[in-house]
Amino acid sequence: MTRHFLRDDDLTASEQREVLDLALRLKAEPYLERPLTGPQTVAVFFDKTSTRTRVSFSVGIADLGGVPLVISSSDSQLGGKESVADTARVLERMVSAIVWRTFAQSGLEEMAAGTVVPVVNALSDDFHPCQLLADLLTVRERFGTLTDRSLAYVGDGANNMAHSYLLACATAGMHVRIGSPAAYQPRADIVEDARRIASEAGGSVLVTTDPKEAAADANVIATDTWVSMGQESEKAERVAVFGDYGVDDELMAVASSDAIFLHCLPAYRGYEVEATVIDGPSSVVWDEAENRLHAQKALLAWLLEKNAS
Repeated sequence: MTRHFLRDDDLTASEQREVLDLALRLKAEPYLERPLTGPQTVAVFFDKTSTRTRVSFSVGIADLGGVPLVISSSDSQLGGKESVADTARVLERMVSAIVWRTFAQSGLEEMAAGTVVPVVNALSDDFHPCQLLADLLTVRERFGTLTDRSLAYVGDGANNMAHSYLLACATAGMHVRIGSPAAYQPRADIVEDARRIASEAGGSVLVTTDPKEAAADANVIATDTWVSMGQESEKAERVAVFGDYGVDDELMAVASSDAIFLHCLPAYRGYEVEATVIDGPSSVVWDEAENRLHAQKALLAWLLEKNAS
């Protein structure tokens, strides 16, 4: 059966460790793995704008010996004149993997169901699992281990980043806490999945409306933009709702004394995070951004190996 990466819990705890171990090796030796030598082609579809995702996948595929075929939604028939299922059947005869940054998670699931090559979720409305691999890699670099570390995410608990933090951190055996307004809580089924995974991996899950309760003694503080793509018309309402959920020096002060700050970027200083935090000594956002490259290379190499065996 073909292995895909559509949501964070598509990797077990041991598999997640394997990918992160490989990411660390590839960061030290960028051309250690060359599974796409040929060169083989990877299709990289973008239905949403991108900087870090586009660059990191393009560079990473080339580092692995392959050719990135970057396609925007305006340049293809995907989901328009041609169904996702039909596109999947065509692509598998020409490319070695499919990477897709899109809207509905259901599209990724349909793509994966219709092809024998690995499909990677480069972002959907529900999850951002490649970002979380980079985040976990960054935390591991700073603290050495992930098990029993605590991460607090404050802000929009109903978005893809909160959902991925729940699943990925639970898989890693971390204590993950979401601090968000009552009207912007994570999806109940994802919280349930995270709690089940955490109970098996030795971690825990807390969902609260109090950002300081979430952040108390945390090793990692994370946030995301309050206004994601497609939500621009809701900006005034969202800024009002999330006003008490910004990451500032006061919130960082309740975290662990050696706490680090994560943000998937782009960041909006003065809204979800203050400049003193993101540009201060606790911030590791630039390491985090670079680690998208190493984590995604490791993921692709791992998937290609698993699907070849």
